[in-house]
Amino acid sequence: MPSGPGRKGRRSSRRETRPALRSAALAIALGIPAAGAAWPGALNAQEGPGLGVELTPEQIAAWDINIAPDGSGLPPGSGDAREGAEVFAVQCIACHTTDGSEGLNDRLVGGHGTLASAAPVRTVGSFWPYATTIFDYIRRAMPYALPQSLSDDETYALTAYLLHLNGIIGEDEVMDAESLPLVEMPNRDGFIVVWPPTEER
Repeated sequence: MPSGPGRKGRRSSRRETRPALRSAALAIALGIPAAGAAWPGALNAQEGPGLGVELTPEQIAAWDINIAPDGSGLPPGSGDAREGAEVFAVQCIACHTTDGSEGLNDRLVGGHGTLASAAPVRTVGSFWPYATTIFDYIRRAMPYALPQSLSDDETYALTAYLLHLNGIIGEDEVMDAESLPLVEMPNRDGFIVVWPPTEER
């Protein structure tokens, strides 16, 4: 077949056209507007992108379970270490053994006085600065296989049990929304505020 400038020109044109066609096909597949066209909803910015659904107050409440260091957000309920030992034996022993000092997952007990050493042992008792954080974490994430399945009373009891195992409170001390924020953790002052308020600089 004869060749010449005309044929080479057609080949070049085809090579230049193919990437443009692929880009156009990709844009169509992704729903991207053509050049110069407006995005869906762009004519009325108040409508937004049209993604997702509006959450109900009940759905928001289910996730609004943060507990602040001062105890803000703690629910009604109570428990002591004796009750917590019973819950621990059923819900926690598989991962943390009977006294929380070893097991498949992180240690919960011990390590006091080791943080400044060459081999620090960070546990609930030696490292965590606030007792309210223990409650928050247990309620949010434990037991591992079924998080958020414990009642508030069980969570208070487990918190009390861990505090007792670490020698921080007595076995009969009841933990609730009033008493838990008052517990002084051993490492309460061991954290440094990286970004203090402007007026304190």
